[in-house]
Amino acid sequence: MKTSEKIIQLLKANGEMTAKSLSVELKMTTMGVRQHLQLLEDSQDLVYQDKKAVRGRPTRYWSLTEKSNNHFENGHQELTLQLIDSVKTIFGDNGLEELIQHREKESFELYQNAMKDNRGVKSKLEILATLRTNEGYMATIEESDGIFWLMENHCPICAAAAHCQNFCRSELDLFQKLLQDVASVSREEHIIDGARRCAYKVTPF
Repeated sequence: MKTSEKIIQLLKANGEMTAKSLSVELKMTTMGVRQHLQLLEDSQDLVYQDKKAVRGRPTRYWSLTEKSNNHFENGHQELTLQLIDSVKTIFGDNGLEELIQHREKESFELYQNAMKDNRGVKSKLEILATLRTNEGYMATIEESDGIFWLMENHCPICAAAAHCQNFCRSELDLFQKLLQDVASVSREEHIIDGARRCAYKVTPF
């Protein structure tokens, strides 16, 4: 993978970062990283913001632009939107809802089968994160004070979800059903609402 792509992947997963922190992750010199950052700014994939430091000069933080989404799989969005509109036209809103429910049912069976030999919240979430990452969601797990967080740093169906938010409702329902015996699940950050990622709070019983 090219260095520029690695930078984009790191910013997608971690949010805004400095050239210094990127250099540590990439095992490069800060000057070398800055050269790549400048090229990515020129291509309009990155922007920066200078933030006041405790002392000395402001610190420059780099983040992704909307244009950078072109570097990630977005599920053939134009075709997807056309298919959604066609389903609604031919079968109505009820037909689209049946399609979403069918997708949810298939995902539930796949995920549940993968989790069946694991009882703990953490082990279940680790399996779920792996499955979701394989589907393009760049999912990670974090734990703080006994609370788990499922972070999805990319949404490969973002265009479809923005067009029909029942897809997002369905995914929250899916996670709640999968973990209903061990934890409660709520969505605290949402890409569709302008957040950098979707964040699900998982509270063990």
